[in-house]
Amino acid sequence: MQDAVRDSTPFPYAYPLLIKQLLHTSFVQAPNQEIVYRGELRLTYTALRERIARLASGLHALGVRLGTTVAVMDWDSHRYLESYFAVPMMGAVLQTVNVRLSQAEIAYTINHAGAEVLIVHSDFLPVVEAIKDQLETVRTFIRIDEPGSETLAETIAFATDYEAMLAASATTYDFPDFDENTRATTFYTTGTTGLPKGVCFSHRQLVLHTVTLMAALASPVSGQRFHRGDVYMPVTPMFHVHAWGMPYIATALGVKQVYPGRYAPERLIQLVRDEGVTFSHCVSTLLHMMLSCDEAKHVDLSRWKIVIGGGALPHGLARAALDRGIDVFAGYGMSETCPVLSLAQLPPRTEPLDLDEEVRLRCKTGFPVPLVDLRIVNEDMQEVAHDGKAYGEIVVRTPWLTQGYLNNAEASEQLWAGGFLHTQDIANIDETGNVQITDRIKDVIKSGGEWISSLEIESLISLHPGVAEVAVIGIKDDKWGERPVALVVPKKDAPLSEVDVKEHVMGFSKTGQISKYAVPQIVRFVDELQKTSVGKLNKKWLREQFS
Repeated sequence: MQDAVRDSTPFPYAYPLLIKQLLHTSFVQAPNQEIVYRGELRLTYTALRERIARLASGLHALGVRLGTTVAVMDWDSHRYLESYFAVPMMGAVLQTVNVRLSQAEIAYTINHAGAEVLIVHSDFLPVVEAIKDQLETVRTFIRIDEPGSETLAETIAFATDYEAMLAASATTYDFPDFDENTRATTFYTTGTTGLPKGVCFSHRQLVLHTVTLMAALASPVSGQRFHRGDVYMPVTPMFHVHAWGMPYIATALGVKQVYPGRYAPERLIQLVRDEGVTFSHCVSTLLHMMLSCDEAKHVDLSRWKIVIGGGALPHGLARAALDRGIDVFAGYGMSETCPVLSLAQLPPRTEPLDLDEEVRLRCKTGFPVPLVDLRIVNEDMQEVAHDGKAYGEIVVRTPWLTQGYLNNAEASEQLWAGGFLHTQDIANIDETGNVQITDRIKDVIKSGGEWISSLEIESLISLHPGVAEVAVIGIKDDKWGERPVALVVPKKDAPLSEVDVKEHVMGFSKTGQISKYAVPQIVRFVDELQKTSVGKLNKKWLREQFS
């Protein structure tokens, strides 16, 4: 085969896929667009450009170089957005610290990542004070102070204050080119067993995820879209999987961005109203809290588009959101996948869908976004039938998957067994390519020789008008192996009994939608359901407590 003709001129620019390349369009086309913090502070994209340079200049003066890890403990803010760009653009590594972990886990993740610089909001000083003697690699502390923050005596020798450092630093910085496969970010998974695992992503991976997701979110004929006319507000913590990568997309598009600081449902709804927010993403628990708060009763939410991830979107919650005019739909991914793999966007259609079918489609796992090679396989790694019935594990390949866990070869090999990333999610896929997760491998309930989807039963129970939240778990049963138990948080002042819930689920069994084995034999009413640090149902904890 004849070799391809190569142009030998030395002049072309190779254009590495670096995070800095995401800023070109917005800085030129949207210099005066707003970035809002808590409704109180307003910056333009021109100011963002300057502050990114100042942050890099200040960190460089403190010794940050190529490969240095800089850890951040902050609420969702413009400062976090600045660090998303400035730190990796220097060739350093941004560690986004999960502030909801235990003190011991926070210390472990900072040490394991080898962070040398820690930028910490004063709200988290009690935690850092408690663990400072355990921090093995941090040599420089930078404090974030802002009006209203609690002042307390501390023994940490801070090198500087964040705003003071920016004010004293140069307004320009020559961000270099380097290998696009250079590590850009590190954060830690929040599994319910063992120590948190470090997940890393390169510049190339983050740029490809950003560009591909922009295309995916622009593709629907109508609805479930994210475009330049939107106003963006994350309701997913920025410490978790880069807030699903959405701040990179929002900045590349040059849209108005709203950062809420510490989450409080009433305040989030106020920001939606006051700032005209039209696009967000969150876990289902937080959407439920926002819709249930008093503030939401008086606010028009009909322009709001919300992607639900981090767990299934219950049918009952989807109906409640649609009733308020919210364009709600599910997205799927995990920490190790950067995270987005699929979106439950409605397919083109010539006739309107009935409500039940629309809810069903919006709550599905959805269609894989471009460049995602998603397969559902059996234990022999053979693909199952695309009939919407056969089930297996989701395995994937795509350019933005983590290549392995940080300093954990054994777990990395398990993650990538057979050359595909294993998600541990059980699902089916129909003839159109639409995916539906039925459960996590560890959460499937095996009863009477059948596999019961806890997610499906949760979704059906959520349709009862008296149910606020629900979790379904399996407990051991001598006769059947396991039986499902429903843990239900009733709505306030709603009359609801164990019989009501059982009869509600039994109705779906009589129509053949679910097996008789799927009807919960026990219904327990609880005040709240235990969640993980990122708002997911903690089913391991629930099984231990209610078994």
